[in-house]
Formats: sequence, C-alpha cells, structure tokens
Amino acid sequence: MDLDGDGDLDILSGSWPGELFFFRRGADGSFATPVELQDENGAYINIGGGIHETDDEILITGNAGFVEEQGKTFAVYHGKRIACDGNKEVAITGTASAVHACDWDADGDLDLLVGQSGGDVYLIPNLGSAKEWRFGRHQNLRAGPEPLHVEGDAGPFACDWDGDGDLDLLVGDGHGTVSLFVNGGTRAEPQLTAAQVLVPGTGWREQSPVAPEPGVRVKVCAADWNGDGKLDLLVGDRASLKPDLPEPTDEQKKAHDEARAELEELYERYGELRDKLDGRQRVRDEAERAKVREELGRLRARMDELRASLPPDEENHGWIWFFARR
Repeated sequence: MDLDGDGDLDILSGSWPGELFFFRRGADGSFATPVELQDENGAYINIGGGIHETDDEILITGNAGFVEEQGKTFAVYHGKRIACDGNKEVAITGTASAVHACDWDADGDLDLLVGQSGGDVYLIPNLGSAKEWRFGRHQNLRAGPEPLHVEGDAGPFACDWDGDGDLDLLVGDGHGTVSLFVNGGTRAEPQLTAAQVLVPGTGWREQSPVAPEPGVRVKVCAADWNGDGKLDLLVGDRASLKPDLPEPTDEQKKAHDEARAELEELYERYGELRDKLDGRQRVRDEAERAKVREELGRLRARMDELRASLPPDEENHGWIWFFARR
C-alpha cells in the first residue's frame, strides 16, 4: 500500500484504541515512527472516538492513558487532560479499528475502508490526490438498502473477487465468518449487494479445543497464494487451545484451589483500592493516597505470584488459515 505515492510500499494499521497509524517507508527500506492519520480538519481519525460524558462517567474512546502528577491522576487524550477527581468515574476504551486502503471510487487515489468492533464498515474518501491525501468525513457503507453490518470486529478487504473489473468487499467478523459483498454497481460507483458467506464462523467456544481450529475476530486478505490464477483467502484469527498438561496430583489440586480462592479475595480488594485512587471513593489526602498506592503494589506482586502458580486454563493463539479457491 503506497499511501503517499512515492513508489515505496508503506504500512497502514488500525488499533485497539481506534486511531489509524501510518508507517512511512524510507528509501533505505526502513519505516519511520508511525503517525496517527488526521482528517481534512486536523482531527485524528477514529470513528466513534472522543470524550463521552454522562451524569456518572467520563468515557474516553481512543488513544489515551492515565498519568500521576503531584499526587493527582489525569487521563490524557490527544493533549487534553481530564482530572480524575472522584466526581465522575473516568474510563478508557477503544473501537478496535481495522483499516484497508484502496481506490474505492476509481479516482486515482487511495481511500480508506474502516471496520470496527461494533460490526460496521465505513468509507473515508480521499478528497486529495495520490501523493497528498486529504481525508473527508466517514460514511457508512451499505449492502443493498441497509447499512453494512457484521457480527462485530469488522475487518474489510476490497478486491475484484468475481473478476468483472470492479471492487467487491470481503469482511471478516467477530464470530469468525468471512462474508462477500459483491459490487453490483460500477468501478466508480460501487453498490454492494447482500452478504454471501464464504467461510462460516464458529463463534466463541465454551471450552478450548486441544488441536488448532479456526477461531474468531478474523481478518481476511485475498491473494493468488498458490499461483493458479484464482484469488484464495488468507484468514487470521484469535483462537485458544487447551494446554497439553499432565493431570495434577491431589496435593497440586488443593494448592490450586487455595490460590484461586485467595486471588478472588485479592481481586475484590484491588477494585476497592482503585476506587480510592480514581473512583467515587477517591481519597484526597496525599499521605493516605500514598498508603493506597503502596498496598496496591503489594497486592499486584502477590496476584502475579498466585497467577504464576496456577496452570493456565487456555493458551491464546493467532492462526493464519489458507482457503484455496476451487
């Protein structure tokens, strides 16, 4: 993907917070420090991102973090500082953006297709040129008369799947399904039809399998992987496996039960302490806050020790699956 039109392939990535990160490739092949893409008004691109305030909570959706300064806690979001003063709970979340760059409207520059955790897919048109992008306002893609929507964690990829010269759309989703939306319009004015399932999803399993099986939150890429002239599918997922561990002894089982019981108590206490630092029960006296932070440190250390003593219930993996087109 050559977003800046200089002849070098760059990297474009979504993120859990939701902002889009551009890694420019230099002449020597190395990549520069990533920058967060902005729209034509200078706002960071994160569809659904921002600061959302209710009577009880301030929810920041995007690339934010907490900092401690002179005994006070702040949430920092793109230069804005929000005091965690206990009047309202301050929380941070993300939109889990997945981005694909393509010339969606056939005008010679790269537009952006962005999927999100909610399952919607958006078009961000490039109002600039192939060498100087200028991204406009996002708009929902539609499939027939309805907004295009999948079962969460949408991951779009545009390609000419049916070989008719225009761009169709593949979308992976949170259940593990890969859907095809055929372009029933033209190259310059795409009109997507209803979804066709290419790879059925498995959904979340109650128990992790022993051997690798297709997982969830899939992202898809189409390429002629085996060189037979047809587009195949490469599908990345999130999956888990049941660890191949020996059966614990009775003594080990007892120790594990005791560790889990202690962990449950510590989790409850941890929540109480966090509330004293940043929540509604926020302690204002600095000496008392120092005591809370000290206890939190001891708590974290003990929790890490207990978790290390327990066998994992599952191991997380990310597989890439190859689906050959027949």
